[in-house]
Amino acid sequence: MIRRRLLFIGLAALLLGGLSSSVVYRSLQKKIVRPTPGVAVVVAAHDLSPGEPLQERDLKVLTYPPDFLPDGVLHSTSAALRQGLLLPLGKGSFVTSSNLVADKEDRVERLIPAGMRAAAVSVNDVTSVAGFARPGSVVDVLVTGPGADGRRLQSMIVVQRVRILATGSQLEGSVGKDTRETHVVTLLVTPEEAEKLAFAAQQGRIQLAIRNPSDSNQDQRPPVNTLDSSQARRKTIQVKSTEPPLPKEHEVDIDRGGHIERIKLKESPDSPGTTSPGHP
Repeated sequence: MIRRRLLFIGLAALLLGGLSSSVVYRSLQKKIVRPTPGVAVVVAAHDLSPGEPLQERDLKVLTYPPDFLPDGVLHSTSAALRQGLLLPLGKGSFVTSSNLVADKEDRVERLIPAGMRAAAVSVNDVTSVAGFARPGSVVDVLVTGPGADGRRLQSMIVVQRVRILATGSQLEGSVGKDTRETHVVTLLVTPEEAEKLAFAAQQGRIQLAIRNPSDSNQDQRPPVNTLDSSQARRKTIQVKSTEPPLPKEHEVDIDRGGHIERIKLKESPDSPGTTSPGHP
């Protein structure tokens, strides 16, 4: 009887222990946070600077939890290839759509090399060479306005051998509408040339002159303020001052009543053939 009672107590304790263990295990399982599957994102493989289009070597893909990702993050390197950066990116930084310059046909930025600028000038059907100045053309830029005296007009070349990036909204390399009605031409220039164009636009009327792209000559010409082409060719004659020649002396004998007197005469340098008495 005692053995049965002990056996029953042992079985009850074993069942109670198993039930308690099961409850505790389930409680611990609920408290454990299971890791969330990561998301593939694009980051900078090394320090990146704005300018050059992104290449495969500039990017790499890492896995991050989705709860800690910024807006606009890219999940494939193909979405960032051949695009430029607006701001520098450090190694390991997320590459997002907001810090990329899209490589599209309607973006002029892709046509501007590092160190160059795109400057716009106002033109019309005449000053744009009747619409023959198109994207890709090489031109000289002239300005006609008041001269240094403020009254007389003059014309001069401001910049030479600059390429047209766009006429209106049509970019170089794109097929668009007729550009003869364009009122704005965008030129590829250096920062110094951009300053000259900005100043010239305030001084007078801008005009374009198309030139052969293979012509690399840089003319150094003074401003033109007359239609008389011969006046530009006139040269100043340098007159050298010379010392007048020494007067020549002549001896003359004069008979003064049987007395012969010899005198010296000097020839005047101002009037050849005229003499003046000298002293013996």
